[in-house]
Amino acid sequence: MASQESAKPLIALSACVREIGILPFHVVGEKYITAVNAGANGLAMMLPSLGDAHARADVLARVDGLLFTGSPSNVEPHIYGGPPSAEGTHHDAQRDAATLPLIRDAVAAGVPVFCICRGIQELNVALGGTLHQAVQDVPGRFDHREDKDLPRAVQYAPVHTLSITPGGMLAKLWPEAEISVNSLHAQGVDTPAPGLRVEAVAPDGQIEALSGAESAGFCLGVQWHPEWLVTENPLSMALFKAFGDAARAHASRRAGG
Repeated sequence: MASQESAKPLIALSACVREIGILPFHVVGEKYITAVNAGANGLAMMLPSLGDAHARADVLARVDGLLFTGSPSNVEPHIYGGPPSAEGTHHDAQRDAATLPLIRDAVAAGVPVFCICRGIQELNVALGGTLHQAVQDVPGRFDHREDKDLPRAVQYAPVHTLSITPGGMLAKLWPEAEISVNSLHAQGVDTPAPGLRVEAVAPDGQIEALSGAESAGFCLGVQWHPEWLVTENPLSMALFKAFGDAARAHASRRAGG
């Protein structure tokens, strides 16, 4: 029987709600599942976006970590006091209703959370921050969107550097002050939420990573996609290994180890 230290932690992944054919489906991208399995050495489980149908306390009592995934959808702007979205913007109200309160409760309970792309935006909004709906329209900012006409490997290739904040969580996980990352987003962090620390910025000043500096558990959000080909990227592996280690430690504490 595996020891508590070596057992795979149970990591729940947030789901998007998509209509496939005539029915709604709850879906998770395979790249996130692969990253949890291969990068965090965890046991991946999809968490449906059912809002209050799943009591958050029950979820948090059973999982060892939470991964909030990326998505083509935007967080609805009325939640953080933003102006109405441009026509045609994709939203996922069921996901908003499920993830935002769960993030708040998870951070308060010290359950490890790792938030990617839409996930960092959810983390920021859940804790009281605001977003840019279209970073490319902000004066002085780059266009951080991918070219969807290019091959997938090109879309996910590194396109800009980021500067890592000295003394922060990322700096402890990665020895270099700068690193190149991919960029596939329009929405982005505007004002960081109280209690969140800026961990990295792009050359144009756009916030690329946030941490819960006062959180009792692992709390990290990144704007890029470290889950992509996770085993081929040393930074990605460092992030997911740290997340997996935190989830294992949380499992041990829950078990009284």
